[in-house]
Amino acid sequence: MWQSQAQLVRLRLPPPSPRLEPWHPIHLAPANPLPNIPLRSGPACRFPLQCQELFSRSLAESELRSAPYEFPEESPIEQLEERRQRLERQISQDVKLEPDILFRAKQDFLKTDSDSDLQLYKEQSEGQGDRGLRERDVLEREFQRVSISGEEKCGVPFTDLLDAAKSVVRALFIREKYMALALQSFCPTTRRYLQQLAEKPLETRTYEQGPDTPVSADAPVHPPALEQHPYEHCEPSTMPGDLGLGLRMVRGVVHVYTRREPDEHCSEVELPYPDLQEFVADVNVLMALIINGPMHQVLDVPVIWCPLGSLNPAPSCFLLLLCHLAPLAGLSPHLVLLLPRKSFCYRRLQYLSSKFQMHVLLNEMKELAAQKKVPHRDFYNIRKVDTHIHASSCMNQKHLLRFIKRAMKRHLEEIVHVEQGREQTLREVFESLNLTAYDLSVDTLDVHADRNTFHRFDKFNAKYNPIGESVLREIFIKTDNRVSGKYFAHIIKEVMSDLEESKYQNAELRLSIYGRSRDEWDKLARWAVVHRVHSPNVRWLVQVPRLFDVYRTKGQLANFQEMLENIFLPLFEATIHPASHPELHLFLEHVDGFDSVDDESKPENHVFNLESPLPEAWVEEDNPPYAYYLYYTFANMAVLNHLRRQRGFHTFVLRPHCGEAGPIHHLVSAFMLAENISHGLLLRKAPVLQYLYYLAQIGIAMSPLSNNSLFLSYHRNPLPEYLSRGLMVSLSTDDPLQFHFTKEPLMEEYSIATQVWKLSSCDMCELARNSVLMSGFSHKVKSHWLGPNYTKEGPEGNDIRRTNVPDIRVGYRHETLCQELALITQAVQSEMLETIPEEAGLTMSPGPQ
Repeated sequence: MWQSQAQLVRLRLPPPSPRLEPWHPIHLAPANPLPNIPLRSGPACRFPLQCQELFSRSLAESELRSAPYEFPEESPIEQLEERRQRLERQISQDVKLEPDILFRAKQDFLKTDSDSDLQLYKEQSEGQGDRGLRERDVLEREFQRVSISGEEKCGVPFTDLLDAAKSVVRALFIREKYMALALQSFCPTTRRYLQQLAEKPLETRTYEQGPDTPVSADAPVHPPALEQHPYEHCEPSTMPGDLGLGLRMVRGVVHVYTRREPDEHCSEVELPYPDLQEFVADVNVLMALIINGPMHQVLDVPVIWCPLGSLNPAPSCFLLLLCHLAPLAGLSPHLVLLLPRKSFCYRRLQYLSSKFQMHVLLNEMKELAAQKKVPHRDFYNIRKVDTHIHASSCMNQKHLLRFIKRAMKRHLEEIVHVEQGREQTLREVFESLNLTAYDLSVDTLDVHADRNTFHRFDKFNAKYNPIGESVLREIFIKTDNRVSGKYFAHIIKEVMSDLEESKYQNAELRLSIYGRSRDEWDKLARWAVVHRVHSPNVRWLVQVPRLFDVYRTKGQLANFQEMLENIFLPLFEATIHPASHPELHLFLEHVDGFDSVDDESKPENHVFNLESPLPEAWVEEDNPPYAYYLYYTFANMAVLNHLRRQRGFHTFVLRPHCGEAGPIHHLVSAFMLAENISHGLLLRKAPVLQYLYYLAQIGIAMSPLSNNSLFLSYHRNPLPEYLSRGLMVSLSTDDPLQFHFTKEPLMEEYSIATQVWKLSSCDMCELARNSVLMSGFSHKVKSHWLGPNYTKEGPEGNDIRRTNVPDIRVGYRHETLCQELALITQAVQSEMLETIPEEAGLTMSPGPQ
């Protein structure tokens, strides 16, 4: 049993005052203790042996043969059924009922057998008044449900349910703590159920936000156009004032001080960030819950021992081989091997899949009918966001080819490159490659992924170089080069123009910051402002490649802290004194957050724990592990977010690449720290984590075509499984330059997924709605795209006129999530109530020494 319980961090700001200085520090209030939810441990608390046995079931397939006879055409049964269906459609279209008379409406339904009765019924219903559902028909929300009765609805004994529920609740509390710490979003439905278990209501709103301009229900789908370009006024005199604060990075995290030059006499501004020791403890808790918790089976077999943090997912055959070879090697027979079984979480995920299939069988026609009744709206003209796409490959290969040929015709004599101190024009560059504009073709560019890139990330990275030459990549798809990124800006603006022309497609492009020098941010911002690279259809994310080992080997960095300083100190300086970085200040208002990218399948030689070197002491050439990168990115982002929120500036979120390949524990770190993730393929191998991602509704941007070329064939992609179970998934393109052929790569993703997996129109619209919800576009923009009430739970937050998602589907998702949350929270609540009178009688004898 863990001796210490996780604590929620509550941030309390003094009451707002018109005279409050913008640099007033934040004071941490005492944290509300989490409810005492002990986790059982030891042999007495393991699953009973009889519950570990799996019962095999065989499903006999039978063919349904038609009867050798036919009903007469005027069968009374057919007539009654046809009339029932006709009246049901009429009522669902014309009748508005109140919830309190809904049961009576069902009873009177069969009595309504004529148009006159229907009209009378409608008049009686409309006279009841409206209690909050003025724009929707109650019957349109009504759908066929499957209910499960009995005491043990989850299919496992209550003791097993209780152990699993306490583990799940503990994990959700940990995530909520870190989301509040960095001002990131947390699923409101999950928060509402967790508050029932807290000793006091959880205060998750750290700051009082200013009121947003209300958006009426009849507001246009398209947000109003900007009156002027956002980069129009870049003069330092128009920027907010200087706070006069000082900065210093201590133990890998930026600290803010009240004086420009920090000394022993100045005080530190209290800006919260996660404590390293507490973070490592929380990681160990989650790892223990997933590997050695009550949700998995523990088998007593002899194996080779390795530290908990270094456990990587190994093939089952290899683990079984260790079981047989360990006794021959003279190893201790008392060690344990932890193998997952069909646990509580696995059962719940299987139940969610089956429940959705039943929902589709019962309500598919109703969902389709609801979509058909919406005028003008269909899949083509609803908002959809490409939530994972890299700017350097956002164009398709034919687009890049045409752009290069056009540049060779118009700018042939322009100096574009410096080779060993000698300037080269575009003509000289191509002459050195022995190529002309006529020679170029899609095959010559060779930027498209093929079968040779499968599980070869190095060959995939080489595809970023047109014609296999890095010089062409530097000239055409880099922001910092001899022409200041002019060509790259032009081709990005062409992609933006295509998005604006499509009107309903949007993208969140990723730009790179490497952390090699302090001026990278200023160069990137200057590139965007000078070339006016902006579109209302595009937001930015900044990706940080995990390449410290490469820079350290080349001698470009002295230690890991220098890399962190190069990444974050310019952001703090632009926040404290915007006039010192005017372009960066403007650019940051259009940046959603941070991404962490690299090949996850590369082996990690170090385990992140309290014995790991601090960033200033990390001078070795080995790359830090994934969790190391994520923790220090999150810690600095948390401090930066609180500082920017005080000034009324835009805040950031963490949305890393995670779960595409590599070890499972990457998903554990992302569960704690990331608002959304990209890929998430490995969740299919971790039912406990997949269930947690579902309960927390963590966004997952999936790219099936990208995965098909790199790590997982298309028919094995878990996206349809995730979608059926209710995970917050969306479709994205990743790298259209490598994986797509058409001018609209996002529509290409949707079309292929729909054809291969036979997605319905409702499924496609649900994916599109998810993409908007998990995107970084502003609240006002989302209010126009999804409706002014999109932040509300359930059908109340859905506007089918804008999303084309029926209330039936949204209601089903909401009810199912609430039922799952109620299952685990009620189990914990019942145990908490029983613990009070029975606590004195639960004394256990000590185990054998």
